[in-house]
Amino acid sequence: MIQPTRDTYIFRLGGGPYRRNRLLGWLLFGAFLVCALVAALLSVLLLPTYPHAFTLYLKWQDVLVALLWYIALLSLAGCAMVVRFQYALRAGYTREMLTLVGDDTITVRDLSHKNLASIFSVVATALTCFVVALVGVIPEMLLGWTLSLPHALLAFLSTGIAVLLSIVGLVITIPVLFVLLLGGISCVSFCCKMGSPHTYHLTDHASLMIDGFALAIHAPGSPESLVELDLLAPQDQRQLLDLLRARWIDAERPWNPGLGEEIAAALEEAVIA
Repeated sequence: MIQPTRDTYIFRLGGGPYRRNRLLGWLLFGAFLVCALVAALLSVLLLPTYPHAFTLYLKWQDVLVALLWYIALLSLAGCAMVVRFQYALRAGYTREMLTLVGDDTITVRDLSHKNLASIFSVVATALTCFVVALVGVIPEMLLGWTLSLPHALLAFLSTGIAVLLSIVGLVITIPVLFVLLLGGISCVSFCCKMGSPHTYHLTDHASLMIDGFALAIHAPGSPESLVELDLLAPQDQRQLLDLLRARWIDAERPWNPGLGEEIAAALEEAVIA
């Protein structure tokens, strides 16, 4: 803990959690980078293996190349999000992870390793949505097969069915692609906010709760933050809990009537750890 002024207390990310989360982050970064390189290489190898003349139907090779390019770009986006988290980790370790200012202001960063799980979940969800979108264009790939059938009547009937299925598939594909576009825009906001500091004014409308050795903070008009206390050094954990209890008592216990018991339980857990 650092106390630059009388009423300001700065808590930094502990050395052990910093190194652990940083290692996990670089491992995830490496996995994304390998996926991007492999997908790009496979697409380059696949492109020369089939003709690129214009047709009225989709070639399965084109769909596969599009999927590989998407995987490569999505993996690079995952790398960018991991780098953003690594920057936030560094800031929490060298500057501050949690700051108490006066009796009514707290600034926190969420630097939990669960952010890495969220990054993986975002990438996996985006990939799943794109695969669903590709499923919708499968009937358009079948047109190449139906048009080459030897019997004219069979070719006509099967092509008609494929066209109808293509229309149905587009009903699936277009909304999914639109959702992907909106998701990509929201991912930019998610990336910018990940690990960024959030400031809360501890008024009567604020809520603090400690559960599972994690501090949850909620205030109207601000996103909820969850700070894992075990990211702090053991001594900082106890000092922070003591400061919170003192402020809770001085403020006549408005944030959570049971916060005193929760802090006491957390102090016992900190002592045991």
